[in-house]
Amino acid sequence: MIAWVVIFFIIAIVAGVLGFTGIAGAAAEIAKIIFVIFLVLLAISLVASALRGRPPL
Repeated sequence: MIAWVVIFFIIAIVAGVLGFTGIAGAAAEIAKIIFVIFLVLLAISLVASALRGRPPL
C-alpha cells in the first residue's frame, strides 16, 4: 500500500513541475487518502496482535 502512495506522490510531483495543477492536486489527494488508510490498517493490526498476546512487530 505504501508503494501506491509513493507512485501517486511521484505523479503529483511530475504533474506539478509540468504545470498540470489539476492532475497534481488530484494525485496528491489520492496519495493522502491511501496513506491515511494505511495508517488506520496498521493501527488496527497492531492492536489486534497485541490483544492476541503477540509482540507488536
